[in-house]
Amino acid sequence: MLSQWESSTNASPGPSAFKTQRQHARARARTHARAPTHQVRAHEQEPPAAAAPRDAMGAFSRQRFFQELTLGCLLPTAQQGLEQVWQLLVICLLCRLLWMLGLPPFVKHLFTVAGGFYTLYLFFELHMIWVVLLSLLCYLFLFLCRHSTIRGTFLSITVLIYLLLGELHMMDTTNWHKMRGSQMVVAMKAISLAFDLDRGVVASVPSPVEFMGYIYFVGTVIFGPWISFNSYKEALEGRKLSFSWLFKVSVSWVKSQVCLVISNCVAPYLFPYFIPVYGDKLLRGKKRRKIRGTPAKWLLAYENTMSFHFSNYFVGYLGETTSTLAGAGFTEEKENLKWDMTVSQPLNIEFPRSMVEVVTSWNLPMSRFLHTYVFKSALKFGTFSAIMVTYTASALLHGLSFHLGAVLISLGFITYIEHVLRKRLAALFNACVLSKKCPPDCTHRNKGKLWVCVINVAFSALAILHLTYLGSVFNSSVDYMEEEEDDVTHHTIQKWSELSWTSHWVTFGCWTLYRLVL
Repeated sequence: MLSQWESSTNASPGPSAFKTQRQHARARARTHARAPTHQVRAHEQEPPAAAAPRDAMGAFSRQRFFQELTLGCLLPTAQQGLEQVWQLLVICLLCRLLWMLGLPPFVKHLFTVAGGFYTLYLFFELHMIWVVLLSLLCYLFLFLCRHSTIRGTFLSITVLIYLLLGELHMMDTTNWHKMRGSQMVVAMKAISLAFDLDRGVVASVPSPVEFMGYIYFVGTVIFGPWISFNSYKEALEGRKLSFSWLFKVSVSWVKSQVCLVISNCVAPYLFPYFIPVYGDKLLRGKKRRKIRGTPAKWLLAYENTMSFHFSNYFVGYLGETTSTLAGAGFTEEKENLKWDMTVSQPLNIEFPRSMVEVVTSWNLPMSRFLHTYVFKSALKFGTFSAIMVTYTASALLHGLSFHLGAVLISLGFITYIEHVLRKRLAALFNACVLSKKCPPDCTHRNKGKLWVCVINVAFSALAILHLTYLGSVFNSSVDYMEEEEDDVTHHTIQKWSELSWTSHWVTFGCWTLYRLVL
């Protein structure tokens, strides 16, 4: 049951760095490409004026849109994606080859620190100093408290204070948000190491160069994902190159580019062009604004949600690519080595059984981190309290963003109420209607009956409704508001008000039903 509360995040490590690095390339592409190029917008922090071309795009007919789509959006998006990460990929490959040379561990750690520093500079330039300061603070804390048995809790508090002070006082919000992904990766690695030291999983405090090598491991320092200290040490052992390793890298890279293209070129125009539910009524920007019906608002909200989802999958698959390319992300059973790192499971999110399955599948490594080091530590206060502590910790790691915090806290209530309601229904009807799919040998009497399938499908439909509702706040305009938190707050409340606060009312209804059948 505990795994059901592994919270994921609404902004995986990395996209903040990536989007600002691609601004200039996109501007050049828009100069030369035709209409659909304006949709190469993968969540970048551009001036508000840059959002205008999307309305202009609506002036094109469906036939012309598809004629211009490939040269105007698909190819520029893929090209710019490669342009911004090719150096990172080369550094990851070089480190992978170095691990195989049989160098002393000390030298390997130095190389990965150097590679991580160079990569941070590529993406953040001199602002990387704030990431370095956080890592130094974490090691200083671990060294000074090396004889303590509660280092994990105190270091977690220290890291959160640093992140909050950094966002509020140390520098402007825009530049701080650029580094938010890498800050999260550093924080999660340091916190997990502290808890592992407390629990005896790691025997002693690593040396400074060993700690910094783990923190700045080039395969995860920009796009994540989180890996444990022991996984890092296994990566440095330098496994032999193999076809399965190359295949995993290639497949993850292709998937990342496909998700990037869908996020930028397909999802924003899903219903006007690809699925013309309203015919030509949604093609033009002015006509879009005139359509005030509830179905149209939900369709537009689903577009925003789908674009946001695929941007997360893009970062997840890119993280798989870089970490595997650098030699991490494998499991070993006897002599059988499998390169099987998985960050996201899109099918479990787009076609969910439950919201519990969604939050677990959103970012698997971070889910494991939150479950192992936050949920388990807070479980002594009760299940519901542990859930809310987990989601609150996730929100704080993401910084002081109202829309992220509101979504994560809402997810905490939604997933808990869904879990207890379905658990009660499963006991009441003796049926396989739990949030998690039952194993084949479960003791429920009713499994494949039609009414059991109807209940599960109904909860799946509710999950899609929740995802659309919560994801509606993550459109491109939010990036332009990050310096003005009042604007973000107003935007979030406005979006949910337009959808009549449906998800929250449904959650309240589910809770009422749970109390009635309790």
